[in-house]
Amino acid sequence: MSEKQEKFTLLNGRVSMMRSIYNPTSDAVWLAAFAPKNAKKVLDVGIGTGGISLCLLARNPKLNITGIDISNDMLDACRKNAELNNYEINLLNQDIFTWSTPERFDLVITNPPYFFGTPGQQNAQAHHNVDISTWVKKATARVDSNGYFCIIVDALCMDKVINSLAKKHFGDIQIFPLFGAKNTAERLLIRAKQGAKTGSTVYCGTSMNSDAILRDGLTIDAILSTLVAS
Repeated sequence: MSEKQEKFTLLNGRVSMMRSIYNPTSDAVWLAAFAPKNAKKVLDVGIGTGGISLCLLARNPKLNITGIDISNDMLDACRKNAELNNYEINLLNQDIFTWSTPERFDLVITNPPYFFGTPGQQNAQAHHNVDISTWVKKATARVDSNGYFCIIVDALCMDKVINSLAKKHFGDIQIFPLFGAKNTAERLLIRAKQGAKTGSTVYCGTSMNSDAILRDGLTIDAILSTLVAS
């Protein structure tokens, strides 16, 4: 395999990735684009090979990012990708279901393994048929006061995420749908703030193939008025 084939890029070349056991999809780019801009200390739960965190760092190299994953293979690949882009990420071999730490973060961000199927259909190093409600409960426990939680999930998981956020006293829940070929949303971006008292907002969303996000690297907040109007 040539050097060109061994690598691919995100954000129109701003992020370089080595092809490995798991290659991030556009979900990673979308989730990073929905992250609040004022976060300084970030936890990436289930960091995988680092797609989300590297997209965040491409916008703000000063971020302090910790990534956890149960797979050492994923963490090794993530470490190589961070080095490839000249970034540092604090990587920990931890399971969000059992990790015990007093540390809190301005932003906890996650693209959970929401795939439903048998273990044989999935990467052997990943959680299978993960309990989304418990995943959200454990991840949000790491959010600092007035901090944010940000997640991308299959639309079928929406009720579990919203219920878990309400139980953990998150408000200002913002939901941004992503559409593919169907006339119903395929993915949902969900962002919420710890301790906020305001209610939920559902945006009209946009195509999962939006060049403004995937190619030009704009954040959703930066172009939201345009997306809503389109």
